[in-house]
Order: sequence, then structure tokens, then C-alpha cells
Amino acid sequence: MHEPEARIFKPHPLRWVVEPLEQEPSYLEKAMFGARGCYLHGRLVLVLAARKEPWKGLLVPTDRRHHASLMDEFPCLTVHTILGKWLYLSEDTEDFEEAASRLVDLIAEEDPRIGVLPKPRKKGRFGPSAPMRSTRSRKRT
Repeated sequence: MHEPEARIFKPHPLRWVVEPLEQEPSYLEKAMFGARGCYLHGRLVLVLAARKEPWKGLLVPTDRRHHASLMDEFPCLTVHTILGKWLYLSEDTEDFEEAASRLVDLIAEEDPRIGVLPKPRKKGRFGPSAPMRSTRSRKRT
């Protein structure tokens, strides 16, 4: 019987940012809207994005109530222009490397301002193992 191959991702250009977190047993990465979501202790703590602005840098998942304190501590952080609930550190920022390393230090220290619990996925109408059904209408002959 043929076993399915594990999906292997090519290394992300910003992977160096999260290398200090990889030793933590709960660390996990998942594909997320063309980027890489980084999880620690079940919380989404960072998103690595390497496309065009505003998807070129780090997205910092956080609650809006933490925006001000994080932006005071990291003046280079901005509210993401599309995902306004999260903060953004552009790779084009002059001190990107230093700020990214400091953010990862806070994540490793489990700073409660950084990270969100992902919402559980909703089960489909037909259950998790039901076959997909097409929503296209069929021609009747």
C-alpha cells in the first residue's frame, strides 16, 4: 500500500528569526495565507511573510488592547493595513533584525501581549470525514 508523503516546505527566507524558538517542544509552523504561521504552546505568536508590502516582514498576532504598549516598546511596529487587529514589522525597517530578535525574545519569555489562540475550525455540514460536494449546478439533459 502506498503511504502519502509528508509535505515538505522550502525554507522560508525569514526562518532565521524563529530559530531560537525551534528548540521548544511545542513549537509548530503552518502554512497561512501564503506565509508561515508560528505557534508556541498552541498560540499563534508570529507570522513570517515574504511577499510584497504589506506582506513583507513579520505579523505580530496580538489583541488590540496591547497595540499601544508594544508600539511604545517597538516604535518600528505599525498596525497592519489589512489585518488591523495585528501589528506589523516591515522587513524594510532599518532596524528589522534587532527588532525581530527582541520580539522573539519576548515570545520565548511568554510575554502575554504577544500571541492569540486560534479559533477552532468549524465542522462541515457533513462532518469532518464527509466527501466534498460540488456547489456548481449541473445541466439537466
